[in-house]
Amino acid sequence: MASKIFVDSDVIIDFFTDREPFASPASKIFELNESGIVQIYISAVSLNNIYYIVRKFIGHKNTIKIVEELVEIAEIVGTTKNEIVQALKNDFKDYEDSIQYSSALNIEGLEAIVTRNTKDYAKAKLPIFTSESYIKSMNDQI
Repeated sequence: MASKIFVDSDVIIDFFTDREPFASPASKIFELNESGIVQIYISAVSLNNIYYIVRKFIGHKNTIKIVEELVEIAEIVGTTKNEIVQALKNDFKDYEDSIQYSSALNIEGLEAIVTRNTKDYAKAKLPIFTSESYIKSMNDQI
């Protein structure tokens, strides 16, 4: 059974925009998903942010293709009033990350959150990794 990981939007943006030096570790996360070792989860709210930023790099049509691909390869976690209210209470400095965290909390069996900005999740009660540190932690299993 694949490990369930929640992937922050910054990791997804790094992958699809080829942002160095972050693109290679982000790419490995997607390779783990493709090989069935992990199952990527993302917040529905993240899709808006991903579209907005990635479109600046590669345009509307190509970004729509990326969003379609994400919908196929990742589990999309809804964001309801409950997650929004919880995000207000999390005491995170970055509200977007607080929403993502609140959404991640509802994923049964979630093992970790993968983000480039671990400091934004300092108050999280789940294991937090960068793409690079998560891959290192998985080396025994892959």
